[in-house]
Amino acid sequence: MKKTQQFLAKLKLPGEDNHALEPSKKRFPDGGQYRIEIPSVEGPRVFREVLDTAQAYKVPIHRVSQGSGVMLLTDDEIREMAKLGAEHAIEVCLFVGPRASFETGGQAFSTAGKVIGLQHRGANQLVYAIEDVRHACDLGIRSVLPADLGLIWVINEMKKRGELPRNLVIKSSVTLPAANPATAKVFESLGVSTLNVPTDLSPAQFGALRQAVDIPIDTYIEVPDNFGGFVRYYEMPKLIQVAAPIYFKFGLRNAPDIYPSGAHLEDVAVRMGRERVRRARIALDLLARYAPGARMSPLGSKDLGIPEL
Repeated sequence: MKKTQQFLAKLKLPGEDNHALEPSKKRFPDGGQYRIEIPSVEGPRVFREVLDTAQAYKVPIHRVSQGSGVMLLTDDEIREMAKLGAEHAIEVCLFVGPRASFETGGQAFSTAGKVIGLQHRGANQLVYAIEDVRHACDLGIRSVLPADLGLIWVINEMKKRGELPRNLVIKSSVTLPAANPATAKVFESLGVSTLNVPTDLSPAQFGALRQAVDIPIDTYIEVPDNFGGFVRYYEMPKLIQVAAPIYFKFGLRNAPDIYPSGAHLEDVAVRMGRERVRRARIALDLLARYAPGARMSPLGSKDLGIPEL
């Protein structure tokens, strides 16, 4: 194995996981080690309820993300979410649609075929996805959530050529996770701004990914049931230690999968949004006890994809 490990070192990749849990010296540009993200904020009403609950529980929020897709929000809803994000200096990240599970093909619903994930099938679907990104940016959004590696490459090329805002955040999806340092490095080289990883990596594995890339890592600290259902609050201090800079996301155990969401599920989405914020308060209290020196990023940092009106 030594020869292989030496070759990986030439590629600036670790040859083994970070079993020693060597601390990460990397930080967000503002000097912070971690940030808070509330996922599944499926529309402006949910966003407003999340903001109200965050104020009640004194929970700082750096980013909210949405999973149903740009195409399932009205223009007025996107504008309202952008306005709320701009007013509160919070990044608003919208998923790109349509994707394989929305389309007419059946593979995405078969037992083995689920490997296709939420990618885009064919050239037409790729065009539709790019149109979704353009539309979101035209309405002020500066953060998108793609689940297709080719789409990530195209979005980054469009940023370089001025077709999309240069400050557009590309947040890779947990349905397209980087499971090892080499994959993480590929994602970073293609323009991913923040990197989602599998929900079940150990701290040592997180540490290996961190050694390979500089971009922030995103991870569920409470994982939705359909991604494993893990509740990892007590691991947060160790994950900050080895994987900073890192976003902590709060899914919910024992909660329904509401994608694609809409008015018919809005009440459920609102209640789930409130509970995610309450869970974040619990996690922050734990961090105060066990990692009082951990540094949270200040709100409104320049590298966040805060909407521009």
